[in-house]
Amino acid sequence: MDWRSLDEHYIVSTYKRLPIAIAKGEGNYLYDTDGKGYLDLFTGLAVNILGHSHPRILRALREQGESFLHISNVFLNPPAIKLAQRLIERTIPGKVFFTNSGAEATEAAIKLIHKWTVSEGTGRAGVAVMKNSFHGRTLGALRLTRQPHVYQDFPQPAFPVYEMDAEDLEQLRVVCREQKPAAVLMEPVLGSGGVVPLSEAYLKGAAEICRETGTLLAIDEIQTGMGRTGTLFAYQQADVIPDLILFAKGAGGGLPLGGVIAGSKLQDLFKPGDHGTTFAPSPLSAALGNAVLDELLDPAFDEHLREVIAYLWNGLEELRTRFPQQLQSLRGKGMMVGIPLSVSPEDTSRLQQNLLGQGILVDVTQKTIVRLLPPLTLKREDVDRFLQVFTSEIEKLPAGREA
Repeated sequence: MDWRSLDEHYIVSTYKRLPIAIAKGEGNYLYDTDGKGYLDLFTGLAVNILGHSHPRILRALREQGESFLHISNVFLNPPAIKLAQRLIERTIPGKVFFTNSGAEATEAAIKLIHKWTVSEGTGRAGVAVMKNSFHGRTLGALRLTRQPHVYQDFPQPAFPVYEMDAEDLEQLRVVCREQKPAAVLMEPVLGSGGVVPLSEAYLKGAAEICRETGTLLAIDEIQTGMGRTGTLFAYQQADVIPDLILFAKGAGGGLPLGGVIAGSKLQDLFKPGDHGTTFAPSPLSAALGNAVLDELLDPAFDEHLREVIAYLWNGLEELRTRFPQQLQSLRGKGMMVGIPLSVSPEDTSRLQQNLLGQGILVDVTQKTIVRLLPPLTLKREDVDRFLQVFTSEIEKLPAGREA
């Protein structure tokens, strides 16, 4: 069957799809309709953090599926209550509002920040964000996304937005004191913006400036959360305390689930009718979210994760040293890796296609940055396979400028 032609005929073209049709996933591999296997270093854009068909996930699917799939927010939802409790106990004191996606989490955050602005009466308004950041594609979230090719000329809500350069604490201080935003929103690692990690020193300094100026600190952990960077949430590595945490992607173990963790200043601002959703939190997604936490919080899994992260980065560093003219640098954190290539976008796209042909799935962002978002279940032999194939493709690239 010609899946590509059918896709082009019946589905709106908002993505440039890779030319394979997926039939199943097992472990750290996806298999196409012809039976060919692919090492999945893409994980559905950081969603399938436990790979595919993980035993804990399958067990939760079966047990919850045999109970109920949907009940609406009119009733108490035990899987969601349990998940919210566990998230709060491992992050900040507060409450959780669940959504279906990361963009919806951003929309909820915008409304919550506005409610705080009105109730506190501090004269602060709007949100400060990082240049080249990405917070979603719905209209409110799009106002905060600082990538022109994404926000284009779509209509924008009227609340103020202030752009800041990453790592510039003095600029952040001036913005918070003079422009008086209600909140600063930042990704600990700018994912779509090129896999650019914010330093722990910057995060600590930003938290201090927010405290000094009475500005809310909101951390977008939609891509970096749920173990992706080596801890449950990336902000925890900087030992800061946010007022608001956004999460999604890996939280539902492969099913749609997101939300915001609202700290003590915000936890009671939403009243019945202020915000809502028909589906979130799906009892099934919440059950899978609990299964994800069961795995992530297992000490044996934590040890595995630390070991494979070190193994992956050591291998990549050896490769960078070997090919300094093609590999500009390495950046990222944990299982979130950006590999900037000093070649053209066309060469980078060709490399991605060649990797695909050899059974390796990777993402490309900002045209020339290979982005790895592996499953946290990655094994040493998976790393070895990737590095072997990647090396063979790097050797084919033209020599670029020295990094």
